[in-house]
Amino acid sequence: MDGATYGDTSDQDLLARHVDGDPDAFGELVRRHRDRLWAVALRTLGDREEAADAVQDALVSAYRAAHTFRGQSAVTTWLHRITVNACLDRARKAASRKTSPVDDAERLELLLEPHESAEAPAERQDLQRQLVKALGTLPAEQRAALVLVDMQAYPVAEAAEILDVPVGTVKSRCARGRARLQPLLKHLRGDTDDTGDSQGAGGGRNRTPGTSVPPASGPKDAGPHDPAAVKGGGGRT
Repeated sequence: MDGATYGDTSDQDLLARHVDGDPDAFGELVRRHRDRLWAVALRTLGDREEAADAVQDALVSAYRAAHTFRGQSAVTTWLHRITVNACLDRARKAASRKTSPVDDAERLELLLEPHESAEAPAERQDLQRQLVKALGTLPAEQRAALVLVDMQAYPVAEAAEILDVPVGTVKSRCARGRARLQPLLKHLRGDTDDTGDSQGAGGGRNRTPGTSVPPASGPKDAGPHDPAAVKGGGGRT
């Protein structure tokens, strides 16, 4: 069943239909929101396989926990919260195992703009490589906050809902993350300000106007046609 069948059916109604036994309703929710869930996971984890697994874990969890949804937030916020939590769980496990990071060149390829390829200008490739390396130095919670606010352009209040923390905590994590990134990326920004004031880590709507750390890519780093995007998401398990 394609998306047109559901017309203007709201996300909340789709979730309710899923709970009531509609075999296609959850798949429609996945179709609507998979791109942004994938983008958040990929930028938070910086690895295609880990991101795909995190999104799959999140969708399975959401599929099974749909009956617990109480409508206190938007369905998309609920889905993003589950996805971010799945990413943070994987990031913490990876840190505890002290695994070697994915090769920068491979991670760079995943985070390039969709229209760019291996033939992209060398300067762009080097910038992306350094950005990915710098983001990888942040604690998982700071990285998740920066991805949502500065790179995915979520308002701070919505990011706080997704992360299930107070607004002040999101602001604090972003501020600390920017402060840690600023000296690592200052040479990329052409800053002449010696005050150490950080302008932000991406292209979000909450940043201070002016120079900023370049975003890794647009919100659709890999879409539904990416073979690794969501492995088996949306069907009944």
